[in-house]
Amino acid sequence: MITKPSALQQLPADLDAERLPKHVAVIMDGNGRWAKLHGMPRFMGHRRGVDTLKDLLRCCRDWGIQALTVYAFSSENWGRPLEEVNFLMTLFERVLRQELQEMMEENVRINFVGNLDSLPKSLQEEIRRSVENTRNNQGIHFTIATNYGGRQEIVQACRAIAEQVQQGLIQPEQIDEALFERHLYTSEVGDPDLLIRTSGEMRLSNFLLWQVAYSELYVTETLWPDFNREEFHYALRSYQKRERRFGKV
Repeated sequence: MITKPSALQQLPADLDAERLPKHVAVIMDGNGRWAKLHGMPRFMGHRRGVDTLKDLLRCCRDWGIQALTVYAFSSENWGRPLEEVNFLMTLFERVLRQELQEMMEENVRINFVGNLDSLPKSLQEEIRRSVENTRNNQGIHFTIATNYGGRQEIVQACRAIAEQVQQGLIQPEQIDEALFERHLYTSEVGDPDLLIRTSGEMRLSNFLLWQVAYSELYVTETLWPDFNREEFHYALRSYQKRERRFGKV
């Protein structure tokens, strides 16, 4: 049975608005399995997943969460069948083109992280346009990790810092965590408070390896296309039951 998006609009009464995560990251997993479960081709799972993402973005806005970062396409996903990869690239491009005006009206600030130079030129242009047009928006900060890998991100940060040392701009002893973080893709938005992974897989899959060092992790068996507002409510309720000590007593 295909579930409909949740009708929840207001923050549920059992959640404390003062203790919501400021930044939520999501590994959106399970589109292919969802499609197979419903007797559909894999691309239908990806299409349904886009609808789920749109509703989650609006839910974050409705409930007062400041930033949402999602794993859309990993650097390893190029190993998928060519037909599926081409469909995803086309889907990303079409969604950006169709949704930009609405994102502007809803005051969403869009950003992309990853090795964007390897993407199709037409998709790069849509990315550039969406980032530029929403740059001054003051609403939720929506980051889309595309052709992204956490190890790749750390390596590029190391290279950038090494070049500055080589040029004499900084000394090795000046390198600390704060400087390193300024060279990460996510320097503007900061670390996630909560990382959600759908479909029950218990791994990070090379996503935000530095940034999730002290994020709260929430894994659900729910496949991504079925992750509605009720499911997000459960994740936030679990988050608020935890005591975040950041390694302290």
